[in-house]
Amino acid sequence: MKREPAPLTLHEGEPAQAPWVRVTLSRVRGSAPREQGACMLVGATQTRGSIGGGHLEYKAIATARQLRARWATAGAKAEPHLESHALGPALGQCCGGHVELRYEIAASGALPVPAPLFHLQLFGAGHVGRALVRALRPLPCTLDWIDEREQEFPPDAFAPEVGGEWPSTLRALAVDAPEAEIATAPPGAFYLVMTHSHDLDFRLGETILRRADIGWFGLIGSATKRARFLRRWRERGVPEPALERLVCPVGIPGIPGKAPEVIAASVAAQLLQVAGQGG
Repeated sequence: MKREPAPLTLHEGEPAQAPWVRVTLSRVRGSAPREQGACMLVGATQTRGSIGGGHLEYKAIATARQLRARWATAGAKAEPHLESHALGPALGQCCGGHVELRYEIAASGALPVPAPLFHLQLFGAGHVGRALVRALRPLPCTLDWIDEREQEFPPDAFAPEVGGEWPSTLRALAVDAPEAEIATAPPGAFYLVMTHSHDLDFRLGETILRRADIGWFGLIGSATKRARFLRRWRERGVPEPALERLVCPVGIPGIPGKAPEVIAASVAAQLLQVAGQGG
């Protein structure tokens, strides 16, 4: 048994927003609220994405709508428009840097898909797993969400993604043999094990640790669970350098609380830290 989500659907009401104007931070010098390349889309009444908020974004939206009205009949022939802004008192922002904005007609209302920060195989669709998926969906990452129990996934996990508005890519996989999915992960993938069964956690962990190319491996549990699993893996011949990759307990140290949402926020921050350090 292996069930995957259906293809994505288009945004509802998309034609009413067209044409879209893409506003891109084409150049950044000094301190700025977003990095070079960040962009947003401005439609008739909606915006998607952000170039950093504040007065700069407020002015950019107004300018984009003025250009949109001017370009409405020009289509692809509309020439890009460039503006430079110093992020100082005159703009009502105190970043102190300087940015260049590029305005142009967008081919569609879909934002550019950023490169994934990481590819995560998440084993377990329980309370913490569901909370973690909710925390990660707004981030550019690839998620393989795996469990034996199809009924544990939320009802919309297999439904078409409305609008495809998330920068993440989610595959919810209800499978009979979760261990087999580990072989499908790309080199450098992250793995997080938090299933309903310690025996399954142990089998998954051993299979992960026998891969030589893991980027990160986290296991939910206590220091006692960590010690017990390490002892048993050593007895089964898992090499010591591989065992040193184990992260258990998971999450940012010092964050109190054991509610699923608290654990999920802590683990999401940890994954971002690891991704920022290159795995």
